[in-house]
Amino acid sequence: MIVKDEEQVLARCLDSVQDAADEIVIADTGSTDATCEIARRYTDKVFFVPWTDDFSAARNFSFSRAGGDLLMWLDADDVILPDMLPRLAALKARMRAENADMAVCRYVNGGCAYLRERIMRRSAGFRWEGRVHECIPPHGKVIRDEFAVHHLGSDKPRGARNLHIYQKWRAEQPLGGRDLFYYGRELYYNRLYTEAAAVLEEMLAGDGWYVNKIEACRVLADCFAAQGRRERALDALLHAFRYGLPRGSICHAIGRNLQEAGRLREAVWWYERALDCPDRSAEGDFDLPEERTLFPLLGLTYCHYALGEEALARECHARAAALAPEHPSVLHNAAFFKTH
Repeated sequence: MIVKDEEQVLARCLDSVQDAADEIVIADTGSTDATCEIARRYTDKVFFVPWTDDFSAARNFSFSRAGGDLLMWLDADDVILPDMLPRLAALKARMRAENADMAVCRYVNGGCAYLRERIMRRSAGFRWEGRVHECIPPHGKVIRDEFAVHHLGSDKPRGARNLHIYQKWRAEQPLGGRDLFYYGRELYYNRLYTEAAAVLEEMLAGDGWYVNKIEACRVLADCFAAQGRRERALDALLHAFRYGLPRGSICHAIGRNLQEAGRLREAVWWYERALDCPDRSAEGDFDLPEERTLFPLLGLTYCHYALGEEALARECHARAAALAPEHPSVLHNAAFFKTH
């Protein structure tokens, strides 16, 4: 692990993993709170590493201080749920039995789940790359497993830290496709929509992983939508079909765009396509299941009612209520249909 000022969440993380870990190695990048004192309650392998605006450098340092051959990383605001501990033990045994070099596993962040490299064999010579949103490029024998880590987050303010790292990095050297994608997202999160759109369009014009390109189209559309440029947003969403099979998130966003433009019959068609889309998280997508289940049903409820198709609207509402009876939009619609 690498940590800094994580006193609010570190014990939660280490409590969840201490019974499964052969050792715990923590590299602190400059905490000024009680993080190191908490860490030393769980391990004597607590090290200081100077912060250089480079997450990969810190993670590679932490890996270098580990003694075992199978290395797993966690963030301080992650946890391993109790029912995942037996699966983790089984995964360790599986990696040894199959002589695997890397295990790719689910990372659950709120309602979104995606795949991340989770356990690596030291002897395979893996290295973290990227100053922020760092990753380990896979090689050797890579296996996929249903073991999952849950990212719970924390209240620690992060501000524009990641954006500043990207801006400094960009000033020093060209960025590759993956880093342009994440840089564009950071610009979007900081509401720099014009700059974000330019970076994402640069990424789309060059090399890059098709899954990131599909997601880049969605974020690009959000940039245009935030600027009131609905037609450009629609163009960006339709551009995503150049890179792979339809995603629920893209089809739902197209439906929403058309609904807001008053093109309700077309919106219905796209919401129905979103419902037809399968889960593509196995390909590496940032999968939010509601974008291919609940959200399209909410859109259909609105559109059908606005089109005078009350029976279809009520049917879609009933399906949405079966999925998420306490969702605020479902409760709103339930109250509406009681009085109409």
